[in-house]
Amino acid sequence: MLKKIIPEDSKLLNKVQWIEGNAEQYFELIKQHQLEGIVQKKANSKYQINKRSSDWMKVINYQYEDVYVSGLRKDEFGLLLNFENGKYAGLIEFIPTPNRKEFYKQYKDFIIEENDKFVYLDPKMKVKVKYRNLTEKGLLRIPSFVEWVS
Repeated sequence: MLKKIIPEDSKLLNKVQWIEGNAEQYFELIKQHQLEGIVQKKANSKYQINKRSSDWMKVINYQYEDVYVSGLRKDEFGLLLNFENGKYAGLIEFIPTPNRKEFYKQYKDFIIEENDKFVYLDPKMKVKVKYRNLTEKGLLRIPSFVEWVS
């Protein structure tokens, strides 16, 4: 039906490419080309508006990066992150409780400055994060804690 309504892709609208079967091999190609991921769906399923369905599954090709903690947000938990080159990488808001406790045991040794909103740290604490991709501004999209890096 889409081919009849939209015969050619344009700058405004592109039809989603699809392949039937071979999801594992296809996902390997996605990883090799560092693309965002795939959606797997049951062939006979229907799109459900405003609902999540196990008939459609997003499989994300997460990226991993070692970054430095350069600050702590004061009002609600969040750590400022920097890439190894010193450039700002974004904010991580969730770290499992045991790993957060490890952070709180050490961070006071690295305080270099603070203001109303942040405590700034000498970027010595390193953390491995997983993230979806980089934003247009070059920040980590939805970084998640993986582990502390020594």
